[in-house]
Amino acid sequence: MYVRRSAAVLAAAVVIGSASPAVAADSSPSASPSPSRAYPAELYGGTDPTYDGVWRQSLVLLAQDTVGVRPAKGAVDWLLGQQCASGAFAPYRADAGEDCDAKTPVDTNSTAAAVQALAALGGHDAATGKAVSWLKSVQNKDGGWGYAAGGASDTNSTSVVIGALAAVGEKPASVVKDGQSPYGALDGLALPCKGDGAGAFAFQPDKKGTLVANADATAAGVLGALGKGLVVRPGTAASDASCADGGDRTPRQTAANGAAYLTRALAKDGYLKSALPGAEDQPDYGNTADAVVALAARSGADAARKPLRWLEQNSAKWAEQSGPAAYAQLIFAAHATGTDPRDFGGANLVEQLNATGPAPQKAAAEQEEKGKKDDGDNPFGAWWYIGVFLVVGIGIGFLLSGRNKGGRQ
Repeated sequence: MYVRRSAAVLAAAVVIGSASPAVAADSSPSASPSPSRAYPAELYGGTDPTYDGVWRQSLVLLAQDTVGVRPAKGAVDWLLGQQCASGAFAPYRADAGEDCDAKTPVDTNSTAAAVQALAALGGHDAATGKAVSWLKSVQNKDGGWGYAAGGASDTNSTSVVIGALAAVGEKPASVVKDGQSPYGALDGLALPCKGDGAGAFAFQPDKKGTLVANADATAAGVLGALGKGLVVRPGTAASDASCADGGDRTPRQTAANGAAYLTRALAKDGYLKSALPGAEDQPDYGNTADAVVALAARSGADAARKPLRWLEQNSAKWAEQSGPAAYAQLIFAAHATGTDPRDFGGANLVEQLNATGPAPQKAAAEQEEKGKKDDGDNPFGAWWYIGVFLVVGIGIGFLLSGRNKGGRQ
């Protein structure tokens, strides 16, 4: 949703300091890993992590937790080690032993993604607390967030931060700056229901201050307006393709308008197209997966059925080429629609994701099954232990009874 473009484009965005990792979606395969450079064994994926290391690690850990897999301890420790003393995360710090300084390129997206992952895993309140404090400290006056601290607010960054706030139990509406909440910032980036792109979200206003519909930003904006993070449960709101404006538009209405835009955009082909110059006719797999999550979060699985089926039939090669974050996105889409990620169009997304990095600890379900098997292997079984306690209890009862009788004689 937020990091799905080439390293070169993302690097330029960081240098400019005014763009989120999701200005444009990139469906192209990830660059091949450099044979002359070794990356941390605890990090998922084999491509250069300079611009997305923390992001993709966070998505992987969150996806594993979502499907009941206990991530490798080293993978979690690596993510924790990437945090600066301020609480912020940079996309990647090759030497985490060195202190962060003013030149360390920390950003809101990496920080918010890490918060969502660590909060889901549990037991990392100190780390998430520091991260959220930093996010609050760089909130813009309009209530939103940009990719870099101080950068103009954008839909994608504001939405992923909302997800982080919700993950730690904060109420996003109560996190305000100069009286403005994150929801107000999103509303200011939402298009009206008349004209091109009706109901969509823009990433940011263009140079002329005009809001231009952006499907990637819209998928993010729908989740943000709903107060949701990357992992969602199916929603229950009515699904339709209508858009409605009002004098006092609520966040839920803004989300409904965005969902209506996505529904219309997906109606013909069942997938969204790339926004990259020269690739306009190519499918954007990642953005389509994000749209599935957004539609399901608002209206349930049926609202996302068409793009979900398209992904099941067409996303395998893209995911294999793009790596761990892509598998995580597909797992989020499966989870949001109640689809089995271990049989996603015939593919086991969980196994494929786990194979991109350090072997995780055994899944909770597998541990439970092992416990049942251990009981079954015992020739006496669990009932033998129950019987022992019953006998012991009866014996104690007789002793007490005899003692009482002896006292009355």
